Amino acid sequence: MINLFINGKSFSFDGDEDMPLLWFVRENAELTGTKYGCGIGQCGACTVHLNGTAVRSCTVAMADVAGAKVETIENISSGNKKLHFVQKAWIAEDVPQCGYCQSGQIMATISFLEEFPNPTDDDINKYHTNICRCGSYDDMRRAIHLAAKLQAEGTSS
Repeated sequence: MINLFINGKSFSFDGDEDMPLLWFVRENAELTGTKYGCGIGQCGACTVHLNGTAVRSCTVAMADVAGAKVETIENISSGNKKLHFVQKAWIAEDVPQCGYCQSGQIMATISFLEEFPNPTDDDINKYHTNICRCGSYDDMRRAIHLAAKLQAEGTSS
């Protein structure tokens, strides 16, 4: 039996330990904000936070999440009433086109800004590696810079 917490709620799993965390999040926890993209950890559409670190949930086996704390896009807003500063920046810069990858982009950006609170364009290009089918990278870069500014000003979630 594997026990874990998703967005603060306790879950148990007694199934195939090789099943990706992504499927558990979407099908068992019924949290569909986390998307399936490539299934091999390349695109990042499935990014969640595992014990505070951004991971691509399609490549994390259930066997590896026993006792873990998982946070999805559904949980980053304060009480689901106040947007996270990264979400605010995404809206201000009109980042989403199709929107499919955006939950993964936002989750990756939150972790990225913890490591790079004042990122350069080179930092973003090198370390923010999620893929966007629509190619909205210029908009994302502006949003990441704005999110860093909002974070520095204390405009948190």
